[in-house]
Amino acid sequence: MKYFKPFIKGIKKPFKVLKVFLKQKAGWLDTPKILPYKGYGNETDVFIQGMVIEDKGLSKPKDKHRFWTNMLATIKRFSGDEIPGVAVKASFLGETQTAETDEWGFFSFHFRFGNKQEDLLSKEWHSIHFELLDEIVENQPPIHSTGEVRIVSHRQKRIVVSDIDDTVMISHATQILKKLRLMLLKNALTRSPFEGVSKFYVALGGGKHQTESNPFFYVSSSEWNLYDLLEDFFHFNHLPKGVFMLRRLETSIYKFWKSGGGSHEHKSEKIKSLLEFYPEQKFILIGDSGQHDPEIYSRLAFEFPGRIETIFIRKIRKRTFLDSNENVGEKLKEIDTNYYEVQNTHEAALAAARHGLIDDSYFK
Repeated sequence: MKYFKPFIKGIKKPFKVLKVFLKQKAGWLDTPKILPYKGYGNETDVFIQGMVIEDKGLSKPKDKHRFWTNMLATIKRFSGDEIPGVAVKASFLGETQTAETDEWGFFSFHFRFGNKQEDLLSKEWHSIHFELLDEIVENQPPIHSTGEVRIVSHRQKRIVVSDIDDTVMISHATQILKKLRLMLLKNALTRSPFEGVSKFYVALGGGKHQTESNPFFYVSSSEWNLYDLLEDFFHFNHLPKGVFMLRRLETSIYKFWKSGGGSHEHKSEKIKSLLEFYPEQKFILIGDSGQHDPEIYSRLAFEFPGRIETIFIRKIRKRTFLDSNENVGEKLKEIDTNYYEVQNTHEAALAAARHGLIDDSYFK
């Protein structure tokens, strides 16, 4: 066995490392897998991250899955072991890098290119190949995986950033019992999107004359544990392909019910990083009134005046942000940010059409 680096490195989570080590020595550790998350870049820089985890054997969801099959899938998502301290190699556009997973099993890569702008801009999505360099289990087969990165050029006008829970997907994030019922009993195929959201997002992606290709980023307080569910949900519901920016995963099965909770400042930090990384694009921010999105989005609009073109907030409670902050709406207009609290997707589409964000053919 070659897997002793975590102990030598003195990782801060000794119990976690010891658990993985003991499972490995006892032969209970399943074959590892590389799980890359979709990354993003521009004409010179590309970022991508992922994890090395114990293969949880999650099957693709089916609409006829029994409730205990869905419950077992949720348990697996929050109870699997991540593999710290192992080496992963990434290969992209003829260049290779090696990184070591941290105490949570995460790896990240940052490729910098000085003379490959033409290659990077040749298509919107590029593939990156990964290889696990360390042996973790006996008779381990070669471990490979392929990830994707979205390249956004300076010529693209807008970037769309959307929340997920109670913005795209009905989640009842502020109602614990309803939220638990969905998490435990439903899967990606049986979870429900809000009516019309797929059509609206596709229209935003195409722009005024449906000739644009505005990229999507999905920033959520949900943890990376739910990545496979979200990927399947977005695919099944024909939502625009985009980059997910989630929170560090929760590793305790006893705390999975807290998924999506917390201060939500993670969303502010991620959106701010996008605003700084893509300084030439306008942004459309979409969220809901249940988890501080109005406050976070408005604060970012004031911090980056003129960059946030429109904010859409789906109202899921009676009190509105503007009612309690009477001057915010007018102040946002002064910095060329349109702010809308809407009851449904149709209201958002009407506002988007007025501002030339979607084509009029949407309503035909």
